[in-house]
Amino acid sequence: MKNKQILESTIVNQSGRLDKILATDFSAFSRNQIKKLIDQDRVIVNGKPVLAKYLVQDGDHVVIKVPPVKKTELLPEKIPLDIVYEDDDLIVVNKPQGMVVHPSAGHSEHTLVNALLSHAPLSTINGEFRPGIVHRIDKDTSGLLMVAKNNFAHEHLSLDLKSHKTGRKYLAIVHGNFSEKRGTIKAPIDRDPKNRQKQAVVANGREAITHFKVLESFSNYSLIEAVLETGRTHQIRVHMAYIGHPVAGDPLYGPRKTLPGRGQYLFASSLSLTQPHTGKELSFSAPLPDYFQKMLLKLRNLNE
Repeated sequence: MKNKQILESTIVNQSGRLDKILATDFSAFSRNQIKKLIDQDRVIVNGKPVLAKYLVQDGDHVVIKVPPVKKTELLPEKIPLDIVYEDDDLIVVNKPQGMVVHPSAGHSEHTLVNALLSHAPLSTINGEFRPGIVHRIDKDTSGLLMVAKNNFAHEHLSLDLKSHKTGRKYLAIVHGNFSEKRGTIKAPIDRDPKNRQKQAVVANGREAITHFKVLESFSNYSLIEAVLETGRTHQIRVHMAYIGHPVAGDPLYGPRKTLPGRGQYLFASSLSLTQPHTGKELSFSAPLPDYFQKMLLKLRNLNE
């Protein structure tokens, strides 16, 4: 895109609401951000502004007029970072459990973004409060995520995510035991109509696919490896709860009687991506954090 403030797209073989389609086609923006742009008449379809609920048709020409990004007002904070890899385009960081990725309601400081801003310049595509953030993991999920240092890298990493070229593997302790050793969950996800704080499997949600493999079984718990084919909010947590195996320690989707700790036992263990400039395939992994290892040891001892 030569002009970073004007984004264009032609609808091909897609149908549905405009805001949902654009949130998929332009993955650097959330659906709420797209809706806000539509409400501000910054989204033009075939030369005219339209509503978010407009149903797209094959051949529709869409223009998004992105407002200039304001200079960030976030304060850099010298918080220690566990950087696994860094070059001129990107950073791969191992986020600890309990750290919020970017500022949001109730979390205006001490986030990963605050720490990153004191370390390096970040891309500006994702707006004032999410500089550099290509994808997220939840506050109490630990592990690897990639961060873009410039807009060129951000665009390429986002496109790779959208086209499933980025590999993301997670380890999770979940409730219950499995009769099968592996499986695939294909169930659409969107905001829970009964609870706006949660996501849920809903009939008209966005496509969501999770592959899982059982690595170890304990009494009433299992250790699994989960591979994301899509990247919906809370995807693994929602999908595992949906099939009756919620992530242990999950305060939002799991049972009250669960493993003790500070949140869900979910760890982003490995990440593979393509370097935006060189095209080189890069793969990274991180060791299990202490809290996760200690719980596995406890479960193994109880299993004996």
